[in-house]
Amino acid sequence: MVAAERREIIRETLLNTDTPISASTLAAQLGVSRQVVVGDVALLRAGGFAIDATPRGYLVHTSETGFTGLVACVHSTMEDLCRELYLVVDNGGLIQDVSIENPLYGEIHATLRISNRHDADAFLKQAANQPQGLLSNMTNGVHLHNINCPDRETFDVICDALRQAGILYQK
Repeated sequence: MVAAERREIIRETLLNTDTPISASTLAAQLGVSRQVVVGDVALLRAGGFAIDATPRGYLVHTSETGFTGLVACVHSTMEDLCRELYLVVDNGGLIQDVSIENPLYGEIHATLRISNRHDADAFLKQAANQPQGLLSNMTNGVHLHNINCPDRETFDVICDALRQAGILYQK
């Protein structure tokens, strides 16, 4: 199989699913290394195909509907991370991403797309295995999330829940 055919298979596979697919899974299906898939995805992105890389795998980028708001959070324990994620998804929010301000790189941004407890639990499992990888470790726990909700009222409920839990960053 030539590279262009492989990239087209990756593109079609991603278009036909709404669940993340890891580079390792795609590599096994295509009989190539994970690194080849990562390179193919980079070339697809460079060609204008919008692909999100989430902690659970690749997804075609979709525009969210409803209301999206930005929250600043702070916590230092895995228990607080769990509480943060659960409060957002249990109250109807989708955690689109996480970002921090870094003195060397400026803003560092990562796509999450966590919409339910199953997604949250998968992220928490990965975080437990690589706790040093959490972006918030670089900022004493301070980080930002874009949260997508059906409406502004839902976003306000989420902010109130985070505030009551002591997770919403307030100076």
